[in-house]
Amino acid sequence: MLQGKTALVTGSTSGIGLGIAKALAKQGANIVLNGFGDSEGPQAEIAALGVKVAYHGADMSKASEIEAMMQFAADTFGRVDILVNNAGIQHVAKIEDFPVERWDAIIAINLSSAFHATRLALPAMKAANWGRIINVASIHGLVGSAEKSAYVAAKHGVVGLTKVTALENATTGVTCNAICPGWVLTPLVQKQVDAKAVAMGLSNEEAKKQLLQEKEPSMQFTTPEELGELAVFFCSAAGNNVRGVAWNMDGGWTAQ
Repeated sequence: MLQGKTALVTGSTSGIGLGIAKALAKQGANIVLNGFGDSEGPQAEIAALGVKVAYHGADMSKASEIEAMMQFAADTFGRVDILVNNAGIQHVAKIEDFPVERWDAIIAINLSSAFHATRLALPAMKAANWGRIINVASIHGLVGSAEKSAYVAAKHGVVGLTKVTALENATTGVTCNAICPGWVLTPLVQKQVDAKAVAMGLSNEEAKKQLLQEKEPSMQFTTPEELGELAVFFCSAAGNNVRGVAWNMDGGWTAQ
C-alpha cells in the first residue's frame, strides 16, 4: 500500500514509535528512525521487513537538529511522505515543585518538535499533493491528570496543532490527525509502574493492575501494534477525508 513512500517516525527506537514504524514498513514504506539508545537493533528489525531504513539521532529539543534530520531524510529518500511526531518525555511533580528545566524540556520535545518537523515536511507534501502527518498525542491531550502539568499542557497543544495543520491543508491531499493512546506498556510507562510498586510495596503485576484500574475500564494496555494499525489506516485511501481528529485508543478512559 505504501510502496515508494517514506515515513519518518520520531522517538522510534522503542515503544510506540517503533511499533508504528514497523506497521508502516509492513505496508512497504521506507523508514527513517530517530531516538536515543540502541539504533542498530530497531534498524535491523525494520530492514528484515524488506524496506530501506535509515537512522538520524537528532535531539528533538533542538530546532537545528530537527532541521538536519529533515534534510537527511530528503537527501536519503527524496522527501518525507509520512511524518509521525511521536518523541516524548515525562516528568511527574506538583506544579509548585515542578523543575523549570523539566517543564522546558517537555514542552520542547513533546510539542515544539512536532511544530518544527511539521513546518519542514509540509512544503514537499503540498508540492506532491499527498502527505500524512500523524501526531502521537495522548489521552492527556484530551483530559488531565494530577502532577503531569507539563505533559498534559504539551499534549493538549499537540491536539490543537493537529487541528490547525488539518485546517490549513484541508483542500489538499495532505491530512493531519492525532492518536491519543491510554496506557501503553512502553519503557516510559514501565518506569511509572516500577515507581508505584516500590512506593506501595506491590508486585509489578499488582502495580500494573492498579494503574489500569484507576483510569482504563478495559483493564488492558493498548499495544504499539494496535497504534501502528491506526497509523496505517490514516495513511490509507480510507483515511483521505479524516482530518483533524484526535482519535483515542484508551480502553474507555474518556468514555467515563
